[in-house]
Amino acid sequence: MSTIVPRRPNPYTGNPLDRAAHLRADAAWIAARLADPASRFVPFWRGRNLLGAGPDGAPSAAFLTGLTVESHHWAFLGLHRVEAEERAIFVLDVSAAEDPAPLLPEGAGSFEELRAIGPTLPPDEAAILAHARGLMLWRSRHRFCGVCGGPCAPQSAGHVMACTQCGTHHFPRTDPAVIMLITQGDRALLGRSARFAPGMYSTLAGFVEPGESLEEAVAREVLEESGITVGRVTYHSSQPWPFPASIMLGFYGEALTDRITIDPAELDDAQWFTRDQIRAPENHGFSLPRPDSIARRLIEDWIHG
Repeated sequence: MSTIVPRRPNPYTGNPLDRAAHLRADAAWIAARLADPASRFVPFWRGRNLLGAGPDGAPSAAFLTGLTVESHHWAFLGLHRVEAEERAIFVLDVSAAEDPAPLLPEGAGSFEELRAIGPTLPPDEAAILAHARGLMLWRSRHRFCGVCGGPCAPQSAGHVMACTQCGTHHFPRTDPAVIMLITQGDRALLGRSARFAPGMYSTLAGFVEPGESLEEAVAREVLEESGITVGRVTYHSSQPWPFPASIMLGFYGEALTDRITIDPAELDDAQWFTRDQIRAPENHGFSLPRPDSIARRLIEDWIHG
């Protein structure tokens, strides 16, 4: 199996911000940036990002100025440098408000689900919104210490949740998940889950377990879900996937067997598809995963590779 090189970056990658981690603990610098009229805020409300309209009317991330952060959760995302200009970018979580509209300028936009709108956004904006979403969801799910159960308070400009009782520091969590296209000659293995849209088939995927290498996770997940034994595994690319808190690690795997035995708890079906079938799925009664997913990139790069 030859190495397949990604033809283009995955969605939600290419974040243009300098995360400037060395400045997060500088409380005076952060306070000055929060009050700086040049700073920009990315509002977030109950799992949704604020979107406005660009010059051409297409959806665009809303970067607002002059917002009040008191009584709201916030975090420093990084510095955005454009030519000689440098702006601090913050995410502002207004989820405590039943109606966030009064907190925002009139006509600022509407809160939308990033997973639905992300493919239509400029890639750099989608990456920033994914960053904001992942960080705020982590914050909302780590309000209490996993060691002693005490309440946690944010530190390091929102990038650490520190237990107020035992002092344990909790850092943003990202769950590693392998996602893989298994091939054998001119065929690729695709499966469908009950949660998929009708007729959609995709690559197999699963979470990495403790004490397991990524390659071992690929082989184990494929064997468990489809009964296929995997030999050589090669890396393709990765993709942030804050839905809610994953990093998708993309691989190709070489099938050593071809008899499919699915685990009905994981899959409704799995089949071998030829390149010709995958090139024209609508002619063969199935569909492929959404275009912003690394699953789709794995499939497309294999077709062209």
